[in-house]
Amino acid sequence: MPSARTTRTRRLAVALAASLTASLTLLAPAVAAPPAATPATPAAEGPLQEVMFVGNNWDGTADVIAARGDFHRIGRLNVVPDKEERLREIYLNPVKLAFFLGVRSGPGEGHDQFVDDMYATPDGASMVVSRPSFADVVSLDLRTGRINWRFPVAGYRADHMAVSPDGTRVAVSASTANTVHVLDIATGREVGSFKTGDKPHENVFTSDGRLWNMSIGEVTTALDAPWLDWTKGDRRITVVDATTFETVRVVDMRSRLDAFGRDDLSDAVRPLVFTPDEKKLYFQVSFLNGFLEYDVESDRVTRLKTLPGNPATDPDRTTWVNDSRHHGLSISPDGRRLCVAGTMDDYATVVDRETLKQGPLVPTSKPYWATVSGDGRACVVSESGADRVSAIDFATGERVATVAVGDHPQRVRLARVPADWTSPTAN
Repeated sequence: MPSARTTRTRRLAVALAASLTASLTLLAPAVAAPPAATPATPAAEGPLQEVMFVGNNWDGTADVIAARGDFHRIGRLNVVPDKEERLREIYLNPVKLAFFLGVRSGPGEGHDQFVDDMYATPDGASMVVSRPSFADVVSLDLRTGRINWRFPVAGYRADHMAVSPDGTRVAVSASTANTVHVLDIATGREVGSFKTGDKPHENVFTSDGRLWNMSIGEVTTALDAPWLDWTKGDRRITVVDATTFETVRVVDMRSRLDAFGRDDLSDAVRPLVFTPDEKKLYFQVSFLNGFLEYDVESDRVTRLKTLPGNPATDPDRTTWVNDSRHHGLSISPDGRRLCVAGTMDDYATVVDRETLKQGPLVPTSKPYWATVSGDGRACVVSESGADRVSAIDFATGERVATVAVGDHPQRVRLARVPADWTSPTAN
C-alpha cells in the first residue's frame, strides 16, 4: 500500500494538474481530428488459434498467452511503436500536455497509461488497442507490428472498449469527453457515437442489439467520504440502440440502490457481467468489497454480496486505486459461478451465483481484471501488482496456473490470431 507521504504527493500532483487543466480548457478544441484514411489490413492467411491478449499498461506492450492449459506466453507486441511521435505532439501542445500529466499523476498512479483494452479483428490479422495517455485507438498488424490506422478520440483519454457480437465494430469510451465512439474495426472509421454521463468506463454489447455504457464519475479526487459522494459527478448507465446509437434507456443506479436500502453505497458502476440469458447482471461499485445483483426486467437491485476485507488493507479510502476496492468480474459460461477480483484486498475468489457463497480466497497481488479461459473452465485474473496472470478453476476455486507478463497488466481479452503467429521481429 502507498505510504501517507506518497499519497500526499499524488494528491498534490493531481491538484496541480487539475489547476493547469482548468486554466487551459478554454483553449481546447471541441472535437478530436478525424483519422486519416488508410487501407484496410489484409486478411490473415491460414488457420487461427485462440489466445488471450494481456495489456501491460505501464510498459506499453501486450502479451499473447495460451487461452487454456498452462496459459504459457506465446509472444509480445509493442503497442506504442509511434511513441516518440505521439510524445512530440503532446509536449508541443500545452493543453494535451496538461491532460497527459493529469493521466500520469491520477489514474496512472505516477505512470503513463499506454494500453487499456485490446481486441483482435475477426480475421486474426490485427490487434485494436485503446491507449489512455495518447487519447486514441490504433490497429496494429500482428505480423509486422506496424500501425494500420489511428483514431484520436474526443477529449484527452481513451478507456475501456467492447466489440460487437459479429466482431466488426469496436466501441471505446472517451472518458474526458463523456462520449463513446463506435468504430469500424477494419478501417478505424467512426460509424456512430453517443453521449454518456461523466467519465464513461465499461462498455458491453448485448444480444438484443443494444450497447450498455457505465459512467463512473470522478475517481481521482480525494473526496472519498460517503457524505461527499455527490461531488463525483453524473454517474449512470446509458443504453443505446447499437445500430442507430439513439438512447433507449438510462439507469440511474442511485435510486435503485436507495430503494434497496443501501443509500450508503456509491452508484459508480464498475465492471459488470450479464447472465447467459441476459436477464440479470452483476456489478461492482466504487469502494465496495463485493458486488450487487440487478434484475434487468424488473429494474431492481435484488441482492448484495459482501466479500471479506483483507485486514492489511488500509482503511483510508483515498489510498484505494481510482476508488476501485474490487475491480474485475467474470461469469462461467453456464452462469453458475462468478469470479471476483478483490483488487485492494489482494485476492480473487469464485462465488456460487445461486447461494452467493464464496470459495477459497486465492492470494493475488492487486488483481485488476477477470475474464474466462477459452475452454470456459477457468477464471483468468491479471495481477497488476506482481506482473503476472493467474488462472483459477471455476469448479474448485483453486489456482491452476500462473504466467509472468509485462509491467502492470490490466485488461485480459480472448482473441484469435494466426496459428503460426510469433512476435514481430521489431518487438
